[in-house]
Amino acid sequence: MIELTKLPYGMEALEPHISKTTLEFHYGKHHAGYVNNLNKLIAGTPFEGKSLEEIIMNANGGIFNNAAQVWNHTFYWNCMTPNPVKDKPKGKLMEAIIRDFGSFDEFKTKFIDKCVTLFGSGWTWLVADKDGKLSIVQTGNAQNPLTEGLKPLLVCDVWEHAYYLDYQNLRANYVNEFWAIINWESIEKSY
Repeated sequence: MIELTKLPYGMEALEPHISKTTLEFHYGKHHAGYVNNLNKLIAGTPFEGKSLEEIIMNANGGIFNNAAQVWNHTFYWNCMTPNPVKDKPKGKLMEAIIRDFGSFDEFKTKFIDKCVTLFGSGWTWLVADKDGKLSIVQTGNAQNPLTEGLKPLLVCDVWEHAYYLDYQNLRANYVNEFWAIINWESIEKSY
């Protein structure tokens, strides 16, 4: 059985950037709904008892969509922290960002642009390939970079349910606020 992973902080912890109300709906309804749907869909199938990663890499249709959304959301929650220790990464990750994007500011500009310009619902990811080269990718709906052999490092959820209660149609405002709560320490460790 797939479990709903506990949030790494309280429902109100990301305020004022992301409200308690948004987390109650986003985590408590959307994310929990994907978990419940997935468990119903995999009951009695070869996917029952498999990890999310195994399901994502081998399923399609509704099973893939719900499994990927559970994984994507869990990853997203862990990319944020209510008390960021730093406003940008250091060490090897920063070196890779400068190597692959020219500067941190250029990376940030490109990432925000990819978030804002993604048409419809989806995700914007900072990923590393097998050689450690970084890139920014957009995925629609439930798509996930794992299926392309890429290692996710950072993700911003740009489905409307991630921001609409707080920012209505102003996705750019949400994305700019997201930058204030990125957990760079965790992302550095992942890289």
